[in-house]
Amino acid sequence: MELFFVAVTTLASSLPITCLFPFLYFMVRDLQVAQTEEDIGYYAGFLGASYMVGRSFAAIFWGVVADRIGRKPVIVFSILSVVIFNTLFGLSTKYWMALTTRFVLGALNGLLAPIKAYSIEVCQTEHHALGLSIVNTAWGLGLVIGPALGGYLAQPVEKYPHVFSKESVLGRFPYLLPCLSVSFFAAIVLISCIWLPETIHRHKSPEKDIKRIKELPLQQAYGDSPRKKSLFQNWPWMSTMISYCFFGLHDTAYSEILSLWAVSDRKYGGLSFSSEDIGDVLAVAGASLLAYQLIIYHWVHKFLGPIISLRIASALSILILSTYPFMTYLSGAELSFALYSAAMMKTALAITISTGICLLQNNAVLQEQRGTANGVSTTAMSFFKAIAPVGAGVLFSWAQKRQDAIFFPGDQVVFLMLVELIGLIFTFEPFMVLPAALDECS
Repeated sequence: MELFFVAVTTLASSLPITCLFPFLYFMVRDLQVAQTEEDIGYYAGFLGASYMVGRSFAAIFWGVVADRIGRKPVIVFSILSVVIFNTLFGLSTKYWMALTTRFVLGALNGLLAPIKAYSIEVCQTEHHALGLSIVNTAWGLGLVIGPALGGYLAQPVEKYPHVFSKESVLGRFPYLLPCLSVSFFAAIVLISCIWLPETIHRHKSPEKDIKRIKELPLQQAYGDSPRKKSLFQNWPWMSTMISYCFFGLHDTAYSEILSLWAVSDRKYGGLSFSSEDIGDVLAVAGASLLAYQLIIYHWVHKFLGPIISLRIASALSILILSTYPFMTYLSGAELSFALYSAAMMKTALAITISTGICLLQNNAVLQEQRGTANGVSTTAMSFFKAIAPVGAGVLFSWAQKRQDAIFFPGDQVVFLMLVELIGLIFTFEPFMVLPAALDECS
């Protein structure tokens, strides 16, 4: 039941992040802030990035608060902010209002850092991987379901004129319905948070007390170390955060370039897909997350552990990415099978990587530091994810001008430069130092 709460609260928090992307262009156009049509993308970029900017400013603060007063108050407040400010975003009639509500939503939605700490504190050690994989899977599902809601529910008067009239509230606010649906789900989750247990200083059973006593030597080892006083002197944690940022940068750039590559013309090395075609690919890949997390990942972690599974997944991702350019020579059922298979495998490998990194991060610090540690890593990751779309767009534009190159034409350069080689290198010594407990297990 506690892991179910983890899943639904994470889903409610992630839905608003990408919900606006399908209608972002049209919303900026209707807000009449751009003087020319060419300027719409400029203003849309700022509006799309405002959430991550707000989150990067406040993530550390919410992590510290979660360590001081508990996980539950921060989780509840974050879901409440989704209910209020996501609805206000749908009611925006001015560009500055939309920009402000998104920025404030990103700043007040501080759930990601405490929910990672919470997910491993509500279960015993052997289930830590399951707890963190649920967070990553629910987050990934939210990033897939969010755009689907935005695409189907935005501008309902134009899409479903027999259901909604122009004189209705949804006729005046054409982008309210997807935001309202997300806020309604978040409101239900908010009510369910009444039964959400706190994990800071919680002693439910003698077995857990005994377990804490058994873990005391390791905690004392941390307590005698200066790493307890400063996260930035804790190299096991710092080294995993660096890898976390590299993999986050890669995943964001991959998501953008995959869509751009698939919808671009075949003469530019693309697949000439429609937006509906690539939407189907992303939806299937997102749905495969749930099956992988429920059926397969537990066994992967049990037999390989976080660090070995992380390294294998990184290496396999490089191989899968190298196959994408050759899909331009396929068509019909062969292309569909190859692309859907690659997208599903890449999604499963990304979850394996992110879950392994999160396990290493949370095992490198004490419980009273986990909220702060996850807040710092979320801030760093948000910065890398903010620059990833810009870099990916520039890379893609540059690559499309090299289609006639003899050595590695543009479509292959894109995916070769996307590979997680740097991230993979940083999972080995001396770049990554394992926490003491994991090092002994290795």
